Amino acid sequence: MKKESKDNYTNDLKNAAQFPQPSLMKSIHEKSKDLEKLSAQAQLQWGLEQFDERFVVTTSFGIQSAVLLHMTVRLNSNFKPKVIWIDTGYLPKETYDYAEELTKLFELNLVVAQSPISPARMEALNGRLWETGVQKDLEKYHQIRKVEPLEKAFSDLNVHCWASGVRKGQTKNRQSMSNIDCIRERLALRPLLNWTKKDIYYYMEENKLPQHPLFEKGYSTVGDWHSSEAENTNTKGRSTRFGGLSEECGIHLNTQ
Repeated sequence: MKKESKDNYTNDLKNAAQFPQPSLMKSIHEKSKDLEKLSAQAQLQWGLEQFDERFVVTTSFGIQSAVLLHMTVRLNSNFKPKVIWIDTGYLPKETYDYAEELTKLFELNLVVAQSPISPARMEALNGRLWETGVQKDLEKYHQIRKVEPLEKAFSDLNVHCWASGVRKGQTKNRQSMSNIDCIRERLALRPLLNWTKKDIYYYMEENKLPQHPLFEKGYSTVGDWHSSEAENTNTKGRSTRFGGLSEECGIHLNTQ
């Protein structure tokens, strides 16, 4: 694709994210159908080629994070895309250890996004928002510790498109997602959207990727220490998060 046409195309997609008019949104819908035919690696390569340094990858260093990060370092490029990690200050020790391991293993170009409000200050002013059992309190917690830090990192880096490892099988909200879509006026690319648990398992086995330490303890998903638990006879998958009050942490919702 010639530079001029590539720039025009990129601008069309960017405008569609900022100004979701029917004609512009149609181009995103059509591109999503095209991307769905590509491998996850090829989708990631497309994002990098289209948006260059305005393209980033996000990670939680969670149970399945090694897959997308491994694909990121296999990209054909003369520079490493930035990888944004939201550190809430409430992650389990095992996640911090895993983050160190993968960052060194893959030599990631890591950017850590954190709230300017420390955990202690937030609790002093608002209480332990995750403990109240009230949906609005949990949403406020997610806004302070996750969504706002991520959005600031996006703005500081002038991000136009970001890739994540979300999959349709994880939550009800994600079942309706497309391979590329608009989230809070930016484009969100989802290379692993149609992958299954088996796809994840076999990819990690084939590439000898290290597992999150909590995987062996029965965790199929992990976020903050206070809102994650191992699977048991009553709770599995995303229902082990947030005390069953929510499946999403706000990052993948088109609200602010």
